[in-house]
Amino acid sequence: MLTEISIRDFAIIDEISITFHEGLTVLTGETGAGKSIIIDAIQLLAGGRGSVEFVRHEAKKAEIEGLFIIDRKDHPIYIVGKQYGIEIYDEQVVLQRTITASGKSICRVNSKLVTLAILREFGKTLIDIHSQHETQSLMNSENHLDFLDMYEPKLISKAKEEYTQLYKKLDTLKKRYQKLNDNEQEMAHRLDLLEFQMNELEQANLSPNEDELLENERNSLANFERVHSALQDAYTALYGEQKGLEWLSQAQTTLQDNSKYDEFIADKSEEISNHYFSLEELTYELRSQIDALQFDPERLNEIESRLDEINRLKKKYGSTVNDIIAYMAKIEEEMEQITNKDSHLSSLLQQIEETEKDAFLEAKQLHDIRKKAAVSLTKEIYSELKGLYLEKASFSIKFLEDEIQSKPKLHKNGFDQIKFLISTNTGEPLKELAKVASGGELSRIMLALKRIFSKHLGITSVIFDEVDTGVSGRVAQAIAEKIYQISNDSQVLCITHLPQVAAMADTHKFIQKNEKNHRTSTNVKELTDVEQIEELSRMITGTKLTETAKNHAKEMLTLASAFKTN
Repeated sequence: MLTEISIRDFAIIDEISITFHEGLTVLTGETGAGKSIIIDAIQLLAGGRGSVEFVRHEAKKAEIEGLFIIDRKDHPIYIVGKQYGIEIYDEQVVLQRTITASGKSICRVNSKLVTLAILREFGKTLIDIHSQHETQSLMNSENHLDFLDMYEPKLISKAKEEYTQLYKKLDTLKKRYQKLNDNEQEMAHRLDLLEFQMNELEQANLSPNEDELLENERNSLANFERVHSALQDAYTALYGEQKGLEWLSQAQTTLQDNSKYDEFIADKSEEISNHYFSLEELTYELRSQIDALQFDPERLNEIESRLDEINRLKKKYGSTVNDIIAYMAKIEEEMEQITNKDSHLSSLLQQIEETEKDAFLEAKQLHDIRKKAAVSLTKEIYSELKGLYLEKASFSIKFLEDEIQSKPKLHKNGFDQIKFLISTNTGEPLKELAKVASGGELSRIMLALKRIFSKHLGITSVIFDEVDTGVSGRVAQAIAEKIYQISNDSQVLCITHLPQVAAMADTHKFIQKNEKNHRTSTNVKELTDVEQIEELSRMITGTKLTETAKNHAKEMLTLASAFKTN
């Protein structure tokens, strides 16, 4: 769960640190106090899109940091951490996001720098933010398959992964076939270009690592005097009268002559003898190398000319000689394919047919799993909708390919295309959500899905941002109860204007704006029992606190407590 979040210089927030607990945490406050700003900060922490507009006026950067406690050993965050080389210690994950005034975004996971895409991978396993915008996504039938796949993630994702591998292979083969099957004129021009390149490279007669070897030889020749002087000085220091080897020989002789008198001298006598013979061998090698050295200006010119030719080829074909040789092999293969185009097209077509057949079988298996999942999901949605006063609603998941007589077309998710259909009134036919459901009904349907998915996905924290807009009365009470039920499976943070939802809170936090030194800032306060009653009363009446409103608030808390107990 999200245990703590620190926010600094973010929008109208100066600096706050909020501690969260298990269960249902409700955030209330006047409109514009900064409730949604806190949710925006959490969304950025989970990899949401940032903007310089989030940086507080006159501040250099906005900083957000969140601490998550992971109490499940099988939580998917461990798989993501292993995938990106980020270790998770003591069941803790710290996400950090910094947005500078210049627009740069800096992301960290457990203090390790990561890209925004990687931060998003971590965020989506920890936080699920549900807002009015997401309710709109429910109306788009293109998203319905994703919702269904979330219902049975383990079974569906495994089958989907196997299908995806074949689909990518099929897509690659089709592109190769299309490229090779281009018109004759383009192929002829391409072949001419490849033949010209191959001829140029063959004439160069390159050898593996030739550029490196030539550069080393050029350096030796270009610095001949330095190399010769270094070798000569080293040799002179070791060999000759009153030089290194002679003094070492004297030390060796002295120790040998007295080795029988002391065990230490005997040991060191043998050791210095070994060193003497090693240095003597080294001296011979230095002498041989000096004798072998010859300055050849013509060879240096040859090397410079050859390197110029190689560098010219590098600009066209690769950064190293080995890259150029690899390119030669690549164009040789392409030339062979173009020259024998018909046979290659025939081979590719056979591979496409075989791969498509295998991919279709995997897609069929994926379809069967989705069909079973759709039946179970529909039953669960019926059950959840009844608890949200949509007991007369009819719900169905329609597979569009069932209406197609011919073989369905494969796409990146299989061949399935589905739509969620609903009828909210008895006797009315099932229709698409966008054509039937009102805003309040869509919120309840999405809430039903969240209730189901919170059990199946094991998301650490679920966040609701004013999902109760447009509802009242018993529907508001039903939504409050459903949000609380979700908090039994996941930590829930909820921004609300409904007293029914606020009364269900395990923790109630109040958001308010203050002015200090002519600047506006947002503060967060955790309410006591007495303060919670006063806040509920304010939410009920909207203005003046009355004893009737306070009594009503107390009654709501009593009823909420009874619901939790049951």
